[in-house]
Amino acid sequence: MTAALSAARPASAVSPWRAHLAALGLVCLLLLALFHRDAAHIVSIWWSDATFNHCFLVLPLIGWLVAQRWPQLRQLQPAAWWPGLVPVGIGAIGWLLGEAGGVAFARHAGLVLMLQGAVIALLGRNVARGLAFPIFYALFLIPAGEALVPAMQTLTAKIATVLLGFSGVPAHLEGVFITTPAGYFEVAEACAGARFLIAMIAFGALVANVCYRSWRRRAAFLAVAIVVPVVANGIRAWATIYVAERTSITWAAGFDHVVYGGIFFALVIALILGLGWRFFDRRPDDPWFDPAAMPEESGAPVNLVAAALLAMAMLPVSWAATVSAAGTRAAPAAIALPDVPGWTRIAPARDWAPHFAGADRAAFARYRDAEGRAVDLALILFTHQGEGREIVGFGQGAIAPEGAWAWTADAPAPPDGKAERIASHGVEREVLSFYRVGTILTGSGARVKIETMKTRLFGGPQRAVAVLVSAPAPARGVSARPAIDAFLAALGPVAPLADRAAGGA
Repeated sequence: MTAALSAARPASAVSPWRAHLAALGLVCLLLLALFHRDAAHIVSIWWSDATFNHCFLVLPLIGWLVAQRWPQLRQLQPAAWWPGLVPVGIGAIGWLLGEAGGVAFARHAGLVLMLQGAVIALLGRNVARGLAFPIFYALFLIPAGEALVPAMQTLTAKIATVLLGFSGVPAHLEGVFITTPAGYFEVAEACAGARFLIAMIAFGALVANVCYRSWRRRAAFLAVAIVVPVVANGIRAWATIYVAERTSITWAAGFDHVVYGGIFFALVIALILGLGWRFFDRRPDDPWFDPAAMPEESGAPVNLVAAALLAMAMLPVSWAATVSAAGTRAAPAAIALPDVPGWTRIAPARDWAPHFAGADRAAFARYRDAEGRAVDLALILFTHQGEGREIVGFGQGAIAPEGAWAWTADAPAPPDGKAERIASHGVEREVLSFYRVGTILTGSGARVKIETMKTRLFGGPQRAVAVLVSAPAPARGVSARPAIDAFLAALGPVAPLADRAAGGA
């Protein structure tokens, strides 16, 4: 028996796999150790955020996909491949930009890309071709997609409103709020359907690869896996409101929790699989690739490629550690609120406050003029930005995640700022936001990220200040903008105000 096994799998065919897999395992462990903060952050998001609980299944699925391809993989000879270092370099640059800009997604994507590049560089071109989909599928380890939530909220509300009209229920839509004779409904973040959509994209990609050979059929199935959950979530929102019209809001809320939590997901998955089942064109015994069609390749020294890979990964970490502390100043003991000519400072508003997790200092005040108009001012200081303390990002700004207020629409932006309308249970507000980062004042989140990257990479003032000016609408449908504009005119330039809040002259 031993002789037969040796003849079937000669030592010369086994040892290259052992050497290359050992090098790959060691390199991956060192990469995870070097970027342990980001690896731990990724796992913590999987655990704490229900949107990404499905990511725990991605790792075993990748292992299963590799096992499916093993009969063909064992016929190949692994070979270290210098061009495989290209994705490692791209990942390292992406990580550095994410570290500099405080963009967790870029750091997470950079780490995953470096691990993918390690597989390609240390196992070679042919093995990478055989493992193309499992390598690609590792991208679903990245917790990304929360930016879809506002768009999904708006789309779900629009679908529900249209269906309510078709079913004879009068409905008025304002942003993510729907008013009907039964009451006032909000399409909250948890009801937007983004969580299910993100999981369904990962599920759709898996089924498209496992069950189809045709690229057209794969693309069609993935499109169905995206469109059906979006439409179905709009139908679910309509059904909840329709039930409330026919019964009560309390009964409808219970109906929604039961259907959405226990039945909805299963029905949508069954519907998608049912639509795609008759078009499956991959047989269970079909090979995943043809090893005989792959030309022989001569490999580079695996130890040299591994050493070069680790050096590329360490370079951005060293750079970030060298320049990250430059330009950081201690926070002042408190932020001094300004005196505004023609306006009297009174107690701050109790019904609204912006949300900036991780801020070093914050100050709030309400001002009233001789006409009785009230305007709220918020000054938020970050001495430097970092993980969990970015001035712009998901959940940072005029409204808190899962809070009482929700975005309804953008408004005409002031110079160097942005404007948005928010609402809470029929009460409307307009909020103007200005961000002082590096040497610029802007209302653009993209410009904030770019300027933060510049100062973190090349030095400069690390402080970031948010200045928010807000006022409640004097009546339904009446803009608060005249009061805000009058206050800003009396307040003067925003950039010097932000610099003073940070302790500057």
